[in-house]
Amino acid sequence: MILSSPSSSSVSPHPLASYGWDESREAEFSPHAEQGLLPGRVLRVDRGLCDVVTPYGTVRADTEYVAPRDPMMAVCTGDWVAVDAEGSGRRYVRTLLPRRTAFVRSASSKHSKGQVLATNIDHVIICVSLAAELDLARIERFLALAMSCSNGEALLNGTTDSQESGVQPLVVLTKADLVPDAVTLSHLLQDVETAAPGVPALPVSAQTGNGLDVLAAVASGGTSVLLGQSGAGKSTLANAMVGEDVMDVQATRDVDGKGRHTTTTRNLLVLPGGGVLIDTPGLRGVGLYDAESGVGQVFSEIEELAGRCRFHDCGHESEPGCAVLAAIDSGELAERRLESYRKLKRENQWIVAKTDVRVQAELRQDWKRKKAQGQAVMEAKRGRWR
Repeated sequence: MILSSPSSSSVSPHPLASYGWDESREAEFSPHAEQGLLPGRVLRVDRGLCDVVTPYGTVRADTEYVAPRDPMMAVCTGDWVAVDAEGSGRRYVRTLLPRRTAFVRSASSKHSKGQVLATNIDHVIICVSLAAELDLARIERFLALAMSCSNGEALLNGTTDSQESGVQPLVVLTKADLVPDAVTLSHLLQDVETAAPGVPALPVSAQTGNGLDVLAAVASGGTSVLLGQSGAGKSTLANAMVGEDVMDVQATRDVDGKGRHTTTTRNLLVLPGGGVLIDTPGLRGVGLYDAESGVGQVFSEIEELAGRCRFHDCGHESEPGCAVLAAIDSGELAERRLESYRKLKRENQWIVAKTDVRVQAELRQDWKRKKAQGQAVMEAKRGRWR
């Protein structure tokens, strides 16, 4: 059974149109429809079971038949799937449709295994609470991941290549009502824009409603995922955008402004103004995963400066003719930005090197080069001491 597409003018819209179903999805699903399966989108996953919205309502389905050993290919909130029709007893997810995009992080900064947080997304909304001191390095980390959103079909096929997928990041400064004056808010906004060049930054207050209309307009254009630490106000923001209390929330701790871990699963919600929203648990560790392209985009000014260095393999540490260090000396570039860039580059190289022999060799060569430079410096010092 192939249900009508939302573009048809002679029939009603597809029952899943509000969840993002389109003609392309219908074409992908056609072979499964011939087998009597139903299309659906995963709303949440919990211990091997998932809630799937189908044209005939939400069903509980088992993921046993699509539970690979590779966690990158496990069923995730946001996936489009084929499920058993009613009357077949215990219902199972039989297959995943190709993923267009996937937000992936490493399970932690100390491991090389990837974890998919949300799939088939169009916008990554990075929530940063203004109730605590801004952590610009963490914002840069989130952005590097957002701008490296992996091509979902590649992940589903078992590869880990990253491609620019058209996912749009947005930094949302939550709890803006706690900032005492407009001047302070403006300075905070400038700091974030410096850490996120070219990425929109939007102050929002779920309490006063300021900024919610702009955020709703952005989110209406597809699927958005809310990301951030516990206490960033993601669930409160989700409730405000949906227009009702669909997510549990708790107050932040007065002693340090940090949040309590309330949301424990990723949940897909339909927005009244169009689009869908995926709310996620607070992220304690945000390890990079194959995010080289994202790091380059977040620190585009450093990458541009590096192209002017005298040596093409300049490490921007003490080399003569280094345009990056010259920019720091002149005040054009903040040293904090360079330190953050170095840290993320090193971390991403370490992650990639776990599975890429070529990168392993390059890192060994770089280590040998630096060791030789250090020994040369020490020999020069010993010569002056004699």
